Amino acid sequence: MLKRLYNWMGKQVHNRYAEPILCFLFYLEALFFLPTDPMLIVYCIENQSKAYRFATLALIGSVLGGITGYTVGYFLWDYAGECFLNNRIVHYFITRETFDYACSLYKQHAISAILMAGFTCIPYKVITLTAGVCKLPVIPFIGASIIVRGSRFFLFAALAKKYGNQIREYIDRYFNLLVLLVLLIIVLSMFMCT
Repeated sequence: MLKRLYNWMGKQVHNRYAEPILCFLFYLEALFFLPTDPMLIVYCIENQSKAYRFATLALIGSVLGGITGYTVGYFLWDYAGECFLNNRIVHYFITRETFDYACSLYKQHAISAILMAGFTCIPYKVITLTAGVCKLPVIPFIGASIIVRGSRFFLFAALAKKYGNQIREYIDRYFNLLVLLVLLIIVLSMFMCT
């Protein structure tokens, strides 16, 4: 089933709506859990001449989604933050003082926190929402998002342009093993982040 999905994604690269769909999916990925990186990799491998264009579209969608997540966190916290912090169950885990201290640390180390989170198991959507909740300055947030997301997406594109044919052969030959390896990495990263 996953092999059929992989083959289907490879064919979609040549669809006339492939680029706007890719951009929109990366926009949504910044707000919801969508595993879009494999899609970018497949797009870049299947159409290596457009790899950097795909990375640019993914970056645009992701940063716009990040700004939306930031805005949601900013206004949602203003609307319901006090109610959330005053909840007895939440208060058991985090107090107002602890929350304020965590936000002040996040503000002090905002750029490095965003850059580090971009290459770890912390989902980008968590970074965007908490940046809005803690009211980080928006311009440095956008700049750090561009750097970290762009680095990741353009790395995929560069690898696809240089080794695309070998990667495609390897995927075709070891597809089932790679799926198991990716699932293992996801499970381990979730375990390590808890």
